[in-house]
Amino acid sequence: MLIRRAAALSSTAFHNHLRRFATAALLQDLDAPLQFTYLEGLPRPDPKYDETIHAIPRAISGKNIAAKERKAGRVPSIVFEAEDGQHGGNKRLISVQTNQIKKLVNHMGRSFFLSRVFDLEVRPEFESKEIVEKVRVLPRKLHLHAGTDAVLNVTFIRAPSSAWLKVDVPLVFRGDDVSPGLKKGSSLNIIKRTVKYLCPADIVPPFIDVDLSELDVGEKIVAGNLNVHPALKLLRSKDEAVVKIMGARVSDQRKSK
Repeated sequence: MLIRRAAALSSTAFHNHLRRFATAALLQDLDAPLQFTYLEGLPRPDPKYDETIHAIPRAISGKNIAAKERKAGRVPSIVFEAEDGQHGGNKRLISVQTNQIKKLVNHMGRSFFLSRVFDLEVRPEFESKEIVEKVRVLPRKLHLHAGTDAVLNVTFIRAPSSAWLKVDVPLVFRGDDVSPGLKKGSSLNIIKRTVKYLCPADIVPPFIDVDLSELDVGEKIVAGNLNVHPALKLLRSKDEAVVKIMGARVSDQRKSK
């Protein structure tokens, strides 16, 4: 069975990027942090979502406090240190604006919101010009009401350039209209909608393109064949399938004869 590579770049161009990346890493001062940039041909964040999330400090937590915040049009949130995640360490209790978070989630989609690094500004009040703190953050968890999809709370992780972040990166499937297998009447089995990577904070991919255009019946694409920046570290088995073209059912094959 063939395993096709989902690639947006040509093979030559991609390997040239790999060589340049490896050379730069070797020449870099070992004591200095590596600097990462998005590579040509790979997805990068859409500028139209370059939005600063506004927040105000929140002194205490609890169900009653959270309910009051939501009633006032605010979402109770927490910002954790990237190194400690949600296991302790330095954290800041904040509230963000419900309308702003709801708009971003609705426009981007939940999984895309959770793979996007934002600037976050904390002010004494939303109308204040004084900035208490300005940091880059990655939304880590988003809790929505099961019935209404109202935003109940958001957890953020600090995302300075030095941070490495665990991110469930969304997959975007393309080329299904020309896939040989699908043209033969087979079905598309999407096994994974996201794949988890350890990413440098400066190059968190907004999504990963998965090219189905050459996939035939019985063929699949596995996590290790996805085309991503070489600095990203896959946090699951490279042999785990993310999508497969299923063979036609026996009854369907008989009907076609």
